[in-house]
Amino acid sequence: MRIAMIGTGYVGLVSGVCFSDFGHDVVCVDKDPRKIERLNNGEVPIYEPGLDELMARNVAAGRLSFTLDLEEALAGAEAVFIAVGTPTRRGDGHADLSFVMAAAEEIAKTATDYVVVVTKSTVPVGTNRKVAETIRAANPDLAFDVASNPEFLREGAAIDDFMRPDRVVVGVQSDRAAEVMAEIYRPLFLREFPIITTDLESAEMIKYAANAFLAVKITFINEIAALCEKVGADVKEVSRGMGLDGRIGNKFLHAGPGYGGSCFPKDTKALARIGQEFAAPMQITETVIKVNEEVKRRMIDKLLDLCGGSFNGRTVTVLGVTFKPNTDDMRDAPALTIVPALVGGGAKVRVVDPQGRHEGEQMLPGVTWQDDPYAAAEGADLLVILTEWNEFRGLDLGRLSGAMARPRMADLRNIYSAGDAEKGGFEAYVSIGRSPFMVM
Repeated sequence: MRIAMIGTGYVGLVSGVCFSDFGHDVVCVDKDPRKIERLNNGEVPIYEPGLDELMARNVAAGRLSFTLDLEEALAGAEAVFIAVGTPTRRGDGHADLSFVMAAAEEIAKTATDYVVVVTKSTVPVGTNRKVAETIRAANPDLAFDVASNPEFLREGAAIDDFMRPDRVVVGVQSDRAAEVMAEIYRPLFLREFPIITTDLESAEMIKYAANAFLAVKITFINEIAALCEKVGADVKEVSRGMGLDGRIGNKFLHAGPGYGGSCFPKDTKALARIGQEFAAPMQITETVIKVNEEVKRRMIDKLLDLCGGSFNGRTVTVLGVTFKPNTDDMRDAPALTIVPALVGGGAKVRVVDPQGRHEGEQMLPGVTWQDDPYAAAEGADLLVILTEWNEFRGLDLGRLSGAMARPRMADLRNIYSAGDAEKGGFEAYVSIGRSPFMVM
């Protein structure tokens, strides 16, 4: 089957590459000449483990190509996926659908034969019907169907999520569209992965409901962590005890400095806005948004305490600034709240992140970037672990503490323990939801 993919951002590129690995003929189209040039040169513009090798293999096999020309991409295509950005709109929290509607109008003006227009971007309920209206208005004679096919890709594990999904969700209005979508996902159907075929609105809502629920789990355990610190409990033990309950599960029950990334912040805001528009307030989701911001600010208070109430003149080493490991994504990362507070308070901040520098240099002005954690810790007053990259899980704590002027650690991902810090020569250690350690 021939597929066109509009948009070569995270979702579009991963989806296009993986569809080509299914055996489909995929043409990815984008308006950015530099991005298309890089892709045609074999360069992957995002960091996602394994994506470069998978892309190269399918380009070499002749199943995957990249172009600026939408007409070329649509020629002979039975399905065209819209995978463009839907950022939070300034002022009202709603998803900005301008890129989606622009793509729909261009499809209408370019397509000549029947095609299924599939929305892969995360969009509010009712958007796919608006896409259909836009196409119909721009080209009344075009034969087409619309389908909703939300993505559930975790950055850092996107290829495995696509190839071995928990489920595939497809929203359609016609049997013909359902048949096209079934053929696209036939390799997964043959391997008995769950494929849910439903109506457009339900498919759109599944995406928002799922992400909001996961954001609730993260925020809930972060609130429990704050209480654990007050009562002397250990949030890691609490999380373990909760997660062994089959009704709850252990995923997304890891206390930390708050959620970030391209999905949860945007999608929770959009769901809250949808609830307001339809007079069905999403009160839990609205509270989650508020509490998540408070969690990030609470982290700043922890760091202030370790610095004696002031960042001024302190040297702080920050390990990790991406919102999670195995990605270069900085969107809504806790670091974007915490690091500026350090810099604004007068601290000299050194940052180490395996992939964060490309985006971070613009988003975190006033910091010094270094490659080696030990060199970055030289003469520092505080070490902060913000992202749990594997590179930071097995550090020589004795070497780190020995290099620091004041060996103090804020482990905001709970990858070490107070005992580890004490044995490693640290004089103070704080984490999330566990008792601190401090030499008096």
